[in-house]
Amino acid sequence: MDKKTILSGIQPSGNLCIGNYIGALKHWNKLQKDYESIFLVVDMHAITTNQVPSELRKRCLSFVAQYIACGINPEKNDIIIQSHNSHHAELMWILSCFTYQGELSRMTQYKSKSKNLKNINTGLFTYPILMAADILLYQADLVPVGSDQKQHLELSRDIAQRFNKHYTDTFKIPEPFIPKNGSRIMSLQNPNNKMSKSDSNSNNIISLLDDPNLIRKKINRAVTDSGSELTFDKKNKPGLSNLITIYKALTSDSIDVIEKRFLGKMYSHFKSDLADIIIETLSPIRDEYNMLIKDKDYLMKILAKGSNNGFRKSRNTISKVYRKVGFLPKLK
Repeated sequence: MDKKTILSGIQPSGNLCIGNYIGALKHWNKLQKDYESIFLVVDMHAITTNQVPSELRKRCLSFVAQYIACGINPEKNDIIIQSHNSHHAELMWILSCFTYQGELSRMTQYKSKSKNLKNINTGLFTYPILMAADILLYQADLVPVGSDQKQHLELSRDIAQRFNKHYTDTFKIPEPFIPKNGSRIMSLQNPNNKMSKSDSNSNNIISLLDDPNLIRKKINRAVTDSGSELTFDKKNKPGLSNLITIYKALTSDSIDVIEKRFLGKMYSHFKSDLADIIIETLSPIRDEYNMLIKDKDYLMKILAKGSNNGFRKSRNTISKVYRKVGFLPKLK
């Protein structure tokens, strides 16, 4: 029986952080055993905001090395740089002709990202169509999504159904994959906001590549709230609850077990223990990354394999779409 295809990707902006690890990379590691997996580095999405070209290239390679260091097996899965497969852009144009302006203007991420911008580029507005192309191009069955991406996946499903209805069945209708133990990790200094790898304040995040001393400093400085009792209470103790969520995600201990373990102890004891756990989790990843990033030839071979395999998989989709919309085939 053929394995189902699962597809996910991360935009190469900022620094991959423990929020990305807990929310995505840790789950990818498990999913790759049961699914045909495609993991993207979505560099085309990244240029909706200004990028320094040389830094973007470095980050793309760095993200690939971090994917592998987090346990993604490049021999059994395809790791693809989005811009290495021109079919993404080709399919996006066709899908844009099946997407309504009203649908895009209702996207909450567009509203939040464009709020403080004077000149809003079209790419930021049409971003969800490219995301739909990413998913539908490879006929993905499942897409791991967090709460902030559900709306984009719904749009992908709507576009696919609209295209299929207008012509004949062409695209699989992707289903969301929501991990049973999914955790939303919040900013260390502002626990009402989600932890973001693009945060300009590095004290808000634990980067996957932070050294142990820096990790300990950031955890010690993390907001905890007033009081001395270690209890999970998102409403009244969002800072402490966020740290407990990280602890739970990295140890698989229940909240009850964690609360009992630190009953009568000071927050400093809990923070020290949490810092140890984070260091123990991230140190092997950082060590593996430091070896991988030195071998650019190896990383480029991994990407060549991924783009070649990805191109073969997507060629069938794009050929089918071109024929159905009425494009004239070119001579080979």
